[in-house]
This record gives sequence, structure tokens and C-alpha cells, in this order.
Amino acid sequence: MKHTAFPKAMTIAALLLTLSARPIPAIAAVANSASAAEQDPAGFSRLDPTPPSGGLTADQIVQKFSARETEFDLARQTYIFRQSVKVQTIDDGNRPDGEYQQVTDITFNRDGKREERVVFAPQNTLERVMMSPADFQDIEHRLPFVLTTADLPQYDVTYLGRQKVDELDTYVFSAGPKVLVKGKRYFQGKVWVDQQDFQIVLVNGKSVPDDKRKGHEDLSPPFTTYYEQIDGKYWFPTYTKAEGNLHFAADNYTAGQDVHMQTIVKYSDYKRFRATSKIIYNGEDITNNGAETPATTPPKPKP
Repeated sequence: MKHTAFPKAMTIAALLLTLSARPIPAIAAVANSASAAEQDPAGFSRLDPTPPSGGLTADQIVQKFSARETEFDLARQTYIFRQSVKVQTIDDGNRPDGEYQQVTDITFNRDGKREERVVFAPQNTLERVMMSPADFQDIEHRLPFVLTTADLPQYDVTYLGRQKVDELDTYVFSAGPKVLVKGKRYFQGKVWVDQQDFQIVLVNGKSVPDDKRKGHEDLSPPFTTYYEQIDGKYWFPTYTKAEGNLHFAADNYTAGQDVHMQTIVKYSDYKRFRATSKIIYNGEDITNNGAETPATTPPKPKP
């Protein structure tokens, strides 16, 4: 998120994500995994630091859930869904004083190629900040965080313990980049992994690094993303909330300023689209759970 001292039109980028609202347990979004564990928000049991159950080591669990995340990441590419993003600046009275919003249907064209159709995009009224390319990339890749087998070597993943989240028994890990490569963004925070499905069901942290160079500041708030089980098999992201005060230092054009930001991202209406080719993972056809489906016309986007 970049600071601006005067109204600017936001560049509208593709690949923004949609929403299905639902009751969620309260959790403060923080990048520090230890402080998150100490908060014990509603719906969360206390973190149990004892080793994993079932004879598995922490490293074995990491390998299992990264493999499942790889499968999930491939499967999600065969689904259509609605993506919705609302970004707001909040004034001292806790009221929105600027807003960007866009709703997009992620679908396939008649040739089976993925495409985005913007179905709602009111006028952007953000004045104190403007969206940056990093913001759009975060919305696409890091808010719905996936830790695949290919991504795993880039991260330090540490076992923190076991914790019950609502009715789910989970393993909790901290995750952060081993090395910050110039020009790349990473997730840093905590991930909760379902003990039965070995898939991520909750993440809490932020995208790093922030660009803090004077006159080039590009900052982002911490976030929490919740996942729901789709088609009885895959845990897909359904709701993200990012909120925090971004501190922009003074430069030659503007005085220093703190900007309270809030972003809500929702992902809804997941439906598997017919496959034009098979997706094979570990020797298994995971396209349509291994079953062929007849070719169909993509459904019309909702108004």
C-alpha cells in the first residue's frame, strides 16, 4: 500500500479474490507467532506444546501437509469461484473515509482457458493511499497462503504444538522465509494444519518484506485467512481480514502519517469446472476426483 497526499485513481489489476461471509472466531492478526499463541482468542483452546500424536514427527507432518497443499493448489485451478475485495481507509472516528471495491468471477471460457470477469467495480474513493502491484500480488498469492512442496525449501517451518480451533484438532506451525530474495514477497506468521486432512485451515501473519525506503514506502497490514472444506476433500480459502495502522514517514512532499487500513477478501461459490485434461499428482488422477465429467458450458456469472 503506497501513501499519496492527494486523490489518485487506482490502477485496477486483475486477479482479485471473492467472498463467502460466515461467522468466524476472533483472532488478532499479528506477524509474531508467539504472541498469537498467547492470546487464546474465542474458539481456540490453549496451545499444547507437546509433540504430535500418532507416531508422526513434526518434519513428517510438514512433508505430508506440503504434499496435500500441492494437490490442493492444482485442484483449485479446476474450480470456478467469485472473488470480492474491499479495501478501506478508516478515520479517527472508526469510519471508512475511502474505499476500493471489486468483485470478479474467476471462470473458464469456451476454450477451457481461465479468465476473470469483473461484475462489480464502483468508483474508487481512496485518497490517502493507493494500491500497488505488491498489494494485488498479495491478494492473489499470499492472503490465500499455500505452502506446496516446491515452496517448502524457501521457508523455515517450526512446530509449535497442538490446538483445537472450534471443532477442529490442528497442528500449529510458524513459517517464515529463510532468505529474502530481492523482488519477491513471502508469508511470515502461523499456520494451523488439520490433524486428519493434513491441510492448512487457518493462517495468521503478514506479507514480507515491506518496502520502507523513504519516498518509496509500500506497506501492508497483518491478516488472517480462514479456509472451509469444499466437496468434502479440499480446504479452500473463504475469508480474509487484514487490518492495521500503516506508518508512512515524512518525505519531501508529505508529512509523516499513520493510515488505518482494513481489507476484507471473500471467496465464494466454488464449483468444479469440467476438465479438458487430466491433473495427475503422485500417480493419481485428481481431476474431478478421478471421474470424467461431460463437457459443459461455463455458468453465467451472477449479477
